[in-house]
Amino acid sequence: MSASELQLNYSSICEAGIKPANEDAVAQHIPSDPHLLTYKGACFALADGVSTAEAGQQASSRAVSRFCREYSQTPDSWSVAYSAQQLLATINNELYELSHQFVHEQKGYLTTFTALVLKSQTAHFFHIGDSRLYHWRDGVLVQLSQDHTTVLSEQRQFLSRALGMDAHVELQQGSISIKTGDRFLLCSDGISDFISVDELQRQLSAATDLDATAAQLTKQALAQGSDDNLSLILLEITALPEQSLDDLNQHLTALPFPPALSPGMKLDGYKVLQELFASSRSHLYLVEDEASGASLVLKCPSLNYDDDALYIDRFIREEWIGLRIESDYVVKVVRQSRPRTFLYYLMEYLPGQSLEQWFERQPKPLKPALAIKLVKQIAEGLKAFHRMGAIHQDLKPGNIIYLDDGSLKIVDFGSVFVAGLAEIYSPLQHDAALGTAAYSDPHYLLGHNSGVQGDIYALATIAYELFSGGHLPYGNAVEECRTAADYDKLRYLSASQFNPVIPTWFDRALQKGVSLDLSQRYQSINQLLTDLQQPNPAFLHEEVKQQHKTNPLLFWQLLSGFWFITLLLVVWLFLLRR
Repeated sequence: MSASELQLNYSSICEAGIKPANEDAVAQHIPSDPHLLTYKGACFALADGVSTAEAGQQASSRAVSRFCREYSQTPDSWSVAYSAQQLLATINNELYELSHQFVHEQKGYLTTFTALVLKSQTAHFFHIGDSRLYHWRDGVLVQLSQDHTTVLSEQRQFLSRALGMDAHVELQQGSISIKTGDRFLLCSDGISDFISVDELQRQLSAATDLDATAAQLTKQALAQGSDDNLSLILLEITALPEQSLDDLNQHLTALPFPPALSPGMKLDGYKVLQELFASSRSHLYLVEDEASGASLVLKCPSLNYDDDALYIDRFIREEWIGLRIESDYVVKVVRQSRPRTFLYYLMEYLPGQSLEQWFERQPKPLKPALAIKLVKQIAEGLKAFHRMGAIHQDLKPGNIIYLDDGSLKIVDFGSVFVAGLAEIYSPLQHDAALGTAAYSDPHYLLGHNSGVQGDIYALATIAYELFSGGHLPYGNAVEECRTAADYDKLRYLSASQFNPVIPTWFDRALQKGVSLDLSQRYQSINQLLTDLQQPNPAFLHEEVKQQHKTNPLLFWQLLSGFWFITLLLVVWLFLLRR
């Protein structure tokens, strides 16, 4: 293991103590694969099965083994928190379902659960129940977990939360920065109820051999009357992944930039057929794989940035992200099987043009049926990013390819934000704003990552442009905004003023999609799509109120239902118009 990787020592014990059966369980997984250790981290888990539930032992064993086995199998683009939440929700649901299969036998699959995930320079923890997690640093011991118990009296208390207890799990979760020399203790109440915090602190401060200290703690708990199972995991951080900027730059530039390529030239078995695109930042070439005959696109970095570590880091991440996004509506990055002698990556070849170029040549406005078809395809591509914990951040017609068969694919991963990558320590500080002013959420451009809602803003902006005939929701003034005060002056322009076919309910959906107030903007792409394809009752109610102010007789007709039926017919004609 290299000095730039996470390194630690640990010791674990799981014993029955004086009880006839052991209902505790412990597990750990430290990936031997450096990639997994970097992108997923090392995980430790301890569970204390609820003895009165009769299936506590099965529950604790299932919980820790599944968590440690399957956590590293979650996508490495997911954050630690999201990975753990999804996995523990699944485990909890299984235990809950198993408990209800035996409802008449009162056989419950209930267990406490405490997990610790160490990734890069951060410790993430997830906890439910009354097992405990402690953090020791420089002689001071702090309990990170909270006991989920309800106290009735000094002699009577009961567990208020556990895995498998309810259909929806309520976890305590958190994270702290870690340093070399930090120690963590996970233990069941067979240990913590019989050894004081002061004594635990003394033992961890004096520890020179983790195995010996772990054995001493279990022995001491027994000597002080522990009548429960005895389980603990004791670990110490011995090294953290740290790289200087020079070291990281040297690693990233191990492969030289390719020279300018021209038709007929060959690179690692790929023959250049033509140049497809060139800018100050990158070059795209149509190439033929001489081994398979397949047509591919080769993307090269620009020689203008051959000494820019930040640019190189972002370019390398583009390939990493593209290899993990799978969708019929996103360009496919090709995994290479041959060694590379230069820095570049490969993508599938898409015969077509950008949506921007295609739209410029179309009669405007587009037919509603065609426009909504395009919006739905873009939405499906975006959802593939979101499933992987990624945000595109630079969605615009120029980054969408309109194929010869009429389908669309999202391209360009240069501005993509990935939660899993953001957790990994890097001395490189990426720019906050990478998008395009006309389509990017103003929150991005002001330094705030609005996540999925940022991509929703871009999608709604593109939808507005397609339906309005090429206009923008806030006009061209949005491109001149530089500060929050500038954005405050913007006012939404009704799409119906550019295309009178657009009904009020549809315009309101577009307005909600590009709202500058995140509390008013849609929370998910599906919500936006639903309101673009069928009238939202709230928007209809607003239209009814407006009609009532101008025509009382029409208001009563609306109440009688005739106008509602008319609106449904308008919806049908609007979306199916050819």
